Amino acid sequence: MRLALSEARSLVESVLVTLEHTDADARIIADHLIDCELRGLQYGGLPRLVSIAERLQRTGTSREPVTVVHETPVSARLDGKDNLGYLVGYRATEIAIAKALDTGLAVVGANETWYTGMLSWFAEMAAARGLVSMSASNATAWVAPHGGTEGRFGTNPICFGFPSTGDPVIWDIGTSAIMHAEVVLAGRLGTPLPDGVAFDGDGSPTTDPAAALAGAFAPWGGHKGSGLGHVVQLLGVLAGSPPAPPVLAGFGFLIVVMKPDLMMPEAEYREMVTRYAEMVRNTRPVEGGNAVRMPFDRSAADRRARIAAGVIEVDERIHARLLELQAGR
Repeated sequence: MRLALSEARSLVESVLVTLEHTDADARIIADHLIDCELRGLQYGGLPRLVSIAERLQRTGTSREPVTVVHETPVSARLDGKDNLGYLVGYRATEIAIAKALDTGLAVVGANETWYTGMLSWFAEMAAARGLVSMSASNATAWVAPHGGTEGRFGTNPICFGFPSTGDPVIWDIGTSAIMHAEVVLAGRLGTPLPDGVAFDGDGSPTTDPAAALAGAFAPWGGHKGSGLGHVVQLLGVLAGSPPAPPVLAGFGFLIVVMKPDLMMPEAEYREMVTRYAEMVRNTRPVEGGNAVRMPFDRSAADRRARIAAGVIEVDERIHARLLELQAGR
């Protein structure tokens, strides 16, 4: 079904308030979820809110604010107090940006959180202030290392962001062959998974979402992606998570932010990023192929198109469940 953007945002914020978030926190989370929808990442949009609700109905909503437990002029360590990662990541990024604008460089880590969402959301926050960023978040051990069939690290996104004279250049990937939210959504909608992305509890390949959730996901990119997954897991540990966070709890989020003018004038760097991006876009494509894109080009174009249309597509089953949650059921 088609849902007006204004109606979708209102529904999301209303559900979050019903789940005992403040109006201010509901707006931050809604911004994140709606942006997923605008960028075509539906599994991270309104369906993710159903998963958030299920987790909060099981554990309750944290009533404690995110707390700074250690701080220096260039760093901070946050205790997320079991708040949703969209909020914890937002607060960590705000602190990192402020410190980097003051000192040139900042690193902020946060633990005791879950569901950190699109790391590109935080990279955009930094790029909008002219800052380069790197962020990473570990998670529950849903992903098998290369050559294995048992979960040992999370879906573990890692993201790099660069300001330019136009849209930022942002590369944001998960290090698993399929994201946890995609598997959960496939289970809700009764659709199979692609071949080769998951194992069941006995270590056999599976396309059944329920079996995959009881087993493990494959790593993205073979041994190279698996190695990157290990890196993110350990960056999360540096942020304060345990080596193997429990189910939807105890995740670690780390962000490093820097001013280009540590190396050169910011305007000069932005111009060079733009020039490089245009060089890449002007690459001759393979025969019969589409134009070459830079990371984030598709997301930015899809977002503009959906904002112009003013509507998003939402599965009727997801919409119906959100209406139930809005009513407190």
